[in-house]
Amino acid sequence: MIFTSKKSDDSTIVELLASSLRRDIAFGTLLPDQKLKINELRTRYGGSNHSMRETLRILSTEGLVEATAQRGFRVTSATEDDVRDIQLVRVEVEKVALARAIALGDVAWEGRVMAAHHALQKAESMAATDPDDLVALEWDEACRAFSYALLQACDSPRLIDLHRKFFDQSRRFRLAQMREGRLDWTARRLRQKGLLDAVLSRNETDALRLLQEDVEAELRH
Repeated sequence: MIFTSKKSDDSTIVELLASSLRRDIAFGTLLPDQKLKINELRTRYGGSNHSMRETLRILSTEGLVEATAQRGFRVTSATEDDVRDIQLVRVEVEKVALARAIALGDVAWEGRVMAAHHALQKAESMAATDPDDLVALEWDEACRAFSYALLQACDSPRLIDLHRKFFDQSRRFRLAQMREGRLDWTARRLRQKGLLDAVLSRNETDALRLLQEDVEAELRH
């Protein structure tokens, strides 16, 4: 029991550290290509050498951090090629998952999609008028929740895992567009409502088209 408890404590610390680093990468506090030194990270975020190394290993598998040839770590790059590639993968993965969800989803899934869309619209209204960091985080989570709800019924844990990974990689680009005032909130609202209507009516063609337009608009480079 002692070892189980210690393992659980370590896992919790790593999860908290990973969440903090993900947030700071998304907001640009940790810059693209920035070297990540264990001692400096521990001073800023806490944790032990072991927990910080495990955190960086996890973020490396998620594509947010890269291991360098000198066995150190750095934040991944954020070039136009990176944005283009993330956009490509997100579109392809999410279209496959959404097509399956439309075919397999039940009434309960439709309810979750509707609830997530409602929450997203409230978050978007706040973000459009008062885009401080807390509001931006809430908006980002609402975007994630709606995107996840759409795909949840695809019956493929691996597709969901790929979606999560590349959605996280796209966060800093989406947040940058929001904070720099480059998002068209009216167009987003109409597109998301159209996507919701297409999903509920099981119109796969329109749903996949609108999904692709939404991802491309968020990641316009």
